[in-house]
Amino acid sequence: MDNTLAWHESLELHEITAFNSIGLMKLKTTLPKIKNPELKGLYQQAIKLMEASIKELLAFYPHTPREEDEERKQVDETLFQGDLLVLTKTAVRNYGIAITETATPALKKVLVNQLNKMIQMHDDVFQFMYKQGNYPAYDLKKLFKHDMQLAKKALSL
Repeated sequence: MDNTLAWHESLELHEITAFNSIGLMKLKTTLPKIKNPELKGLYQQAIKLMEASIKELLAFYPHTPREEDEERKQVDETLFQGDLLVLTKTAVRNYGIAITETATPALKKVLVNQLNKMIQMHDDVFQFMYKQGNYPAYDLKKLFKHDMQLAKKALSL
């Protein structure tokens, strides 16, 4: 068996690494604001879990089909962009699930309308990120390098 990951699994690796990295940054920046000790403990537990998950995932990046040593990009601005992209992508998935569970025609119509608007919003965010060079969807080597930078940034916070 080849030591290089297949393209499709490399893309899934990208999706989950980016999602976890953005989630970890959100958890770490929110933690100081939490007053309830039990909730704070849950956040700390989640942070440790996500850090461990990211470290495990990063071990697979040397096996993705990409080049090393590309120029490092500013990650902070990308966090805001990526957060919005993940939010809209998750909303699209959630609307899809809600629509399949809805029997009332009037509600289903509203949800379908909102889903279509959210799909457009997701595309707008993606196009913005692509234009900014922060989501090189057609250059997997850059995409994977960016994932590693984002994950390392999340772990360093």
